[in-house]
Amino acid sequence: MSDFEATIADTLNDAREAQTRFLAELVKVPSDNPPGDCRAHAERAAELLEGLGFTVERHAVPQETVEAAGMISATNLIVRRTFGKGGPTIALNAHGDVVPPGEGWTKDPYGAEVVDGWMYGRGVAVSKSDFATYTYALIALDAAAKAGAGLNGTIELHFTYDEEAGGEIGPRWLIDQGLTKPDLSIGAGFSYNVVTAHNGCLHLEVTVTGKSAHAAMPFTGHDALEAANAVLSALYSWRNGLAAKTSKIVGIGSPQCTVGLISGGINTNVVPDKVRLRLDRRMIPEENPDAVEQELRGLIEAAAKPFPGIAVKIRRILLAAPLTPLDGGQTLVDRLSERATAVMGERVEAKGVPLYTDARHYTAAGIPTVLYGAGPHTIEEANAHRADERLPLDDLYNATEVVALTLYDLLSGR
Repeated sequence: MSDFEATIADTLNDAREAQTRFLAELVKVPSDNPPGDCRAHAERAAELLEGLGFTVERHAVPQETVEAAGMISATNLIVRRTFGKGGPTIALNAHGDVVPPGEGWTKDPYGAEVVDGWMYGRGVAVSKSDFATYTYALIALDAAAKAGAGLNGTIELHFTYDEEAGGEIGPRWLIDQGLTKPDLSIGAGFSYNVVTAHNGCLHLEVTVTGKSAHAAMPFTGHDALEAANAVLSALYSWRNGLAAKTSKIVGIGSPQCTVGLISGGINTNVVPDKVRLRLDRRMIPEENPDAVEQELRGLIEAAAKPFPGIAVKIRRILLAAPLTPLDGGQTLVDRLSERATAVMGERVEAKGVPLYTDARHYTAAGIPTVLYGAGPHTIEEANAHRADERLPLDDLYNATEVVALTLYDLLSGR
């Protein structure tokens, strides 16, 4: 280990308690999306960053744009730190919005309680943890620079607030506004995987409309629920065939389809005149998103067609393209894999995950992107998007060292 690598490790070791407090403060401020009122969390994050000596750019997304995304408020944050002259610009992106806590918690979802080395709280693993990972990696890199390491390049922290709503007013908005154009980016992830690919996702809203009638004479109406039931049956039957299609990318698996929301009806004694459902279709990288959508639309329309007086309206809510590797990103992958293998004590290699993330907006802009950050081996271990979400603090500390050493490699020309 070189003197500068030792400086990075020593700096992070000395900062463990401070880093833990930093993360706890972020967990304690709710930023549930929906409803997506995230301004307060962004302001608290900015205050904490400024308390560490960083200059923070606050980029409030226009209200019209926020509301069009189905949110209440969003302020994206950028921190920039330039070392030497020239060199690459590397963005580190994590999102501060989180899914609502839901039921079943045994700990306060906003308490940031630490038990047996694990911190509990909504967003502690996905992905408020990587606010802490990336911030303290930059602090350690700065310490190496002050110790004389010859670094050239710029690190940008991108802390955004709409990943749970699709990322359109987070990373994509920052890029579209010309506020950033990095050469490489690292997005929030888990410590034991260097993720280079992930699934795409299609959300559709299906509205089945009929005609209400008194329950004493149901034959005078057109039952929207009966038609919706046929649509659901067709979807569930069809999705059984998805298991036969498997991605060639390790970790991705097969396509999936879930009906996650359904509502409708007027009263117990009334024939339902309208039923609305929303579905989530996960697409493997080998699939064509347009073809996937057309197949689903055809399936739904065909299932409802036999029912007289029934109309079906299908609206796209979200289309998130899969993440695939881009030319120019292999050095980033290699450095992360090498450093993670050494620090985590087991082989850490590039793979895919069946999720979808903000990272696709960077690759859509031609920016090679890899996911890496703090977390246990799997989302199941982390209870991500479930009750008692949790993070092993040792993984936070180790992932921070991995990221800091990787940035050192890239900015020192190693």
